[in-house]
Amino acid sequence: MDAFYASVEIRDRPELAGLPVIVGATASRGVVLSASYEARVLGVRSAMPVTRARRLCPHAVFVAPRHRVYAAVSAEVMAVFRSITPEVEPLSLDEAFLDVSGAIRRLGPPASIAGLIRAEIRDQQGITCSVGVASCKFVAKLASALCKPDGLLVVPEDQVLGFLHPLPVAALWGVGEQTGRALAGLGLRTVADIAHTPPAVLRRELGQAAGAHLHALAWGRDERPVVPGLADKSVGAEETFPADVDDPEVIRRELLRLSGRTARGLRAGGSVARTVVVKLRLANFTTITRSRTLPEPTDVAQKIYATACDLYAAAGLDPRARLRLVGVRAAGLIPATRSATQLAFGERPYSWRDAERAVDRIAGRFGPDSVRPAVLVWHGQEPEGRAAGGPERPAGP
Repeated sequence: MDAFYASVEIRDRPELAGLPVIVGATASRGVVLSASYEARVLGVRSAMPVTRARRLCPHAVFVAPRHRVYAAVSAEVMAVFRSITPEVEPLSLDEAFLDVSGAIRRLGPPASIAGLIRAEIRDQQGITCSVGVASCKFVAKLASALCKPDGLLVVPEDQVLGFLHPLPVAALWGVGEQTGRALAGLGLRTVADIAHTPPAVLRRELGQAAGAHLHALAWGRDERPVVPGLADKSVGAEETFPADVDDPEVIRRELLRLSGRTARGLRAGGSVARTVVVKLRLANFTTITRSRTLPEPTDVAQKIYATACDLYAAAGLDPRARLRLVGVRAAGLIPATRSATQLAFGERPYSWRDAERAVDRIAGRFGPDSVRPAVLVWHGQEPEGRAAGGPERPAGP
């Protein structure tokens, strides 16, 4: 999709059409999640701090994110994809690979299928998308990026090298700032330069895996198939505080809330996690991550929370350290059906897992906030659209 979150907001608020729209934190904290192309031409980019975005684009309209709306639109978009072919590999809420080789006899050549996808998305969802068509994943993704916004670019197999070789080295997957400097040191500035460099030189300078990877991409070789329904590698949640926080109790409350969200995500996906990861971002933007592999996989918030607190305590932070963001992520996922839970000696057969699943059923009927830990309960009614990243206030003593 083109500027997905921003496009959905403009669709729902037509008065925003033609204006620079930035979706993200509406206060002075947090980062840009999406920006319309009117904002992008002024230098605004995703993941940019909103303070910088305001300096670059002072007349922008800042909109708080509506993640449930985006998830609903994403589900409709993916349904369009799957109406074309069952061979759909989602990359994110708004992006996927499609293997359309099995749909050609029914729907026509790949360019026609791409046009059909764009028309269906536009007509059904009122937003635009850009489609790249090629014989491998890497070139298709690159083509989709280069034809944005609202574009279609077909790269026939016999024209792949003519398409790739004039591009800068940064166009290749895996070329970040550090690799870019190493390539520049070798005098390599275009994809053609990499293609015509002996693989042994690339492996020596960049490492075995990276050197071989970049050389293959430079010749348009990407053998990875489209993998339908690829399982999530991790489930997690993170929040940016409205103001830097140095109170461990506030931080632990936020870890509790995020652990609950993570556990619900695991149960909704039918997965359990072997590893818990905590992310701590300091006021100076230094980011610390700590992880621990559990004795047995879990989807229980209490176990995730206890581990998250241990990781936070073991991070070695100065007692005066101020945090701007915390996150909890569950990794090493396996299907819950493949995990057997061993009861400890004397442990009751009914546990936190049963209680949390009961809460899931209540939340499914009465809403996600109908039951929650007492420490996360507000004095009054929780307002709609709590500031992104703000910790939920406790009810008091």
